[in-house]
Amino acid sequence: MDPKLLEILVCPVTKGPLIYKKDKQELVSKSARLAYPVKDGIPVLLEEEARVLDPEEEV
Repeated sequence: MDPKLLEILVCPVTKGPLIYKKDKQELVSKSARLAYPVKDGIPVLLEEEARVLDPEEEV
C-alpha cells in the first residue's frame, strides 16, 4: 500500500484515519471498528463490504 495514498484515505463512516494491516490485506478504522478489504491492491471502502471487528480483536 502506497504510504501517500494512506495519508489521504479516510474511513467513509467516521472520516477518521485508516491503518493498513498487510497480513490481512485490510484497512482498519479504529473509531468505526471496521476493516475494509484491499483487493488486488485496491481499497474497497464501502461500508457493506467492511468486516466488523470482534470486541477482543486488537487494532
